[in-house]
Amino acid sequence: MTEAEAVSIMRNHLEGLFPKVCPSCKRFFATLQEYLQITQHLGPAMPYDADSGDWRPLRPLGTMTFANCPCKNTLVLSSEGMPIVRYWSLLRWARIETHRRGVTPQELFNHIRDEICKQVLTEPCQLARG
Repeated sequence: MTEAEAVSIMRNHLEGLFPKVCPSCKRFFATLQEYLQITQHLGPAMPYDADSGDWRPLRPLGTMTFANCPCKNTLVLSSEGMPIVRYWSLLRWARIETHRRGVTPQELFNHIRDEICKQVLTEPCQLARG
């Protein structure tokens, strides 16, 4: 797997999480692009399984990224719902890449998050999926 493939897999999964609604203020986010334009990252990406050294979890904790809604409520996007075999393939790639690059899983997944954000935010405005 290449970095571009990993970014694509994760981006497709995240785009499939929309539309999304803030449970606190009921703000509607039609697309990942709208979500990224309106929210602010809250801390680093959290690759819980990779950070714990579990590269093939039977019950994944997942990878999560947190953001603040304008109302200050914390929102989360995660790998939950991704087919486990696909998640394992991402973790296998991450294990190889963290070793090759000499970075932590968190640093690698922050890089992937940044690449997804860069791609999504430089594209023309997207309409909601439907």
